[in-house]
Amino acid sequence: MLLSILFIGIPLLEITLFIQIGGVIGLGWTLAIVILTALLGAWMVRSQGAQAMLNLRQSFSSLQDPTEHLAHGAMILFSGALLLTPGFFTDFVGFALLVPAVRSAAYRALRDRVEVQSFQMGPGGDPRRGPPPRRHPDDRVIDGEFEEVDPPDRTSRGPSGWTRD
Repeated sequence: MLLSILFIGIPLLEITLFIQIGGVIGLGWTLAIVILTALLGAWMVRSQGAQAMLNLRQSFSSLQDPTEHLAHGAMILFSGALLLTPGFFTDFVGFALLVPAVRSAAYRALRDRVEVQSFQMGPGGDPRRGPPPRRHPDDRVIDGEFEEVDPPDRTSRGPSGWTRD
């Protein structure tokens, strides 16, 4: 129900804003503003997206919880979609999501509503024990099991006929 209201309400709001603002400043300036906000928004999304990726990589390398950085990246991506959509309301919301303080407030509001059931770091890690110990990059220990077998008898041929003589 809410989704259908948004799909009908937002375009109606955008059309109303286009008519009202276009009547005041004219068609040319209205189109120029829409194009300039799309270009400026794309540039801002690119620069902030790069910063968000850097923060995400740093959280991965330091084994910190990447949830906030992932949420910021998703909001930046969503703001880019809004900024590329023609309209004044969508541009306003898109530019608002590019402000880090607004993203942080939105993240806190969402985080308070979501309950995490489990969290696991790394393959096969136990969330109660914490992350597995970090290894040095030059540490090349491979755990495995082996069994000593006697060398095969070279005089007999195997059942497939592909053994060496």
